[in-house]
Amino acid sequence: MRIEHDALGERQLDETLYYGVQTQRAKENFDISGKTIADIAGFVESIIIIKKAAAIANNKANVLSDELCNAICQAADEMSEKLDPANFVIDIYHGGGGTSANMNVNEVLANRANEIISGDKGYNRVHPNTHVNMGQSTNDVIPAAMKMAVFSALNRLENVLTHFVINLKSKENEFSDIVKLGRTCFQDALPITLGQQFSGYRNAFERMVIEVQDVRKNCLELPLSATAIGTEFGTFPGFQKHLFDALQQVTGHDWHVEHNLFDGLQNADLWIKVSAVTKAIALNLNKLAGDLRLMSSGPRAGLGEITLPAVQPGSSIMPGKINPVMPEMAMQVYFRVLGNDVAITRACEGELDLNVWESLILNCVTESCDLLSNCMPLFASKCIDGIHANINKCQQDAENSLALSTVIATLFDYQTASRLAKQADDENKTIKQVVIESGIMNEQEANEYLDPLMMTSPDRFNALFNEKRRK
Repeated sequence: MRIEHDALGERQLDETLYYGVQTQRAKENFDISGKTIADIAGFVESIIIIKKAAAIANNKANVLSDELCNAICQAADEMSEKLDPANFVIDIYHGGGGTSANMNVNEVLANRANEIISGDKGYNRVHPNTHVNMGQSTNDVIPAAMKMAVFSALNRLENVLTHFVINLKSKENEFSDIVKLGRTCFQDALPITLGQQFSGYRNAFERMVIEVQDVRKNCLELPLSATAIGTEFGTFPGFQKHLFDALQQVTGHDWHVEHNLFDGLQNADLWIKVSAVTKAIALNLNKLAGDLRLMSSGPRAGLGEITLPAVQPGSSIMPGKINPVMPEMAMQVYFRVLGNDVAITRACEGELDLNVWESLILNCVTESCDLLSNCMPLFASKCIDGIHANINKCQQDAENSLALSTVIATLFDYQTASRLAKQADDENKTIKQVVIESGIMNEQEANEYLDPLMMTSPDRFNALFNEKRRK
């Protein structure tokens, strides 16, 4: 065991670990969720990258020696290359605007850098505040690290969405000529192809790709060099430029400073936008999943238009029952993302010169990104890719729909169409049958004009109509 002191006294620490007394105090104070900052993908690594870039910047500004800079950089490389969760133990639910998280990383890097120079842990050569945190504050480091971590999370989400679009496009092509009955207000509507229906799903997720790309660009603006409240007090001449040069060199990304550092610390509306995008993705996912449940309902007493892959038995008591478990999983992801959005919205309210609720924002934003990124590939591979269209059922429903009377309204008038639709309903006949019986069309014309597939394309209808006019 080793002993470390701070302004509040001392603590005994495990000699094998690298964090210090302030981290130990926070570990004791915030034993809340069991989820630590190390569990947020890319967050601790982003803080470490900032510390390395700051050391390089301070060295170039001639306020940090080569020896200390090299030791901090080496410690940063080692800790990020093989991140040990045992060293980064701050619960994601902690107060102080992220001070505990920032100090956790400061202490780990200081102890390791000191060990590199002297052979021993401690701060006799490298101090967590004086050297590792030089030119920085929790107040600019944490929001910057959040943006860097979410930038990566959104990149993964974008890639997942792109592949999800491909899955939907494949089914759109497969189902291009399978006609079915459209439904509005849960009632029979005009015919549509299953491919057209899937094109709507596909286009929605294509739009989501663009929205993720747009909001992701905003994460490239970092409030670094703002220090405590945006005045840059505590930095040295040239620090900001050297810092962003180093960040770009280390990561390969075009990070740049916030246009207004005070705004960067005070306001968190960016996270409202990020959350809005994840909510929109989840909403579209919920719509698709809900539709698949309805369309596959039955199989004998429901819509039964499609059959979903059977991935597991659906009942412990009813043999042969198969449940739409993958759509149900996706819908639950939506519920969670929706809840995260509410928490993010409240946490973004903030007050005065700093938003101190960033730990909760980070937790919710990254959870929403991760849930969607994990959900959609499973939903695609275990459900969408294996959807089977029940062609006969789709065709039968489309042909039996009273909505086919719309053709009569278009060619003749609404009153005639309404009368024939009522007759078909009363006599339990199809529109085609009563149209032929009424004599307004012969059988050939009825077969042509009341073909549900023809009604899914204005080009087909117009070609048929123009041909009739020429005759």
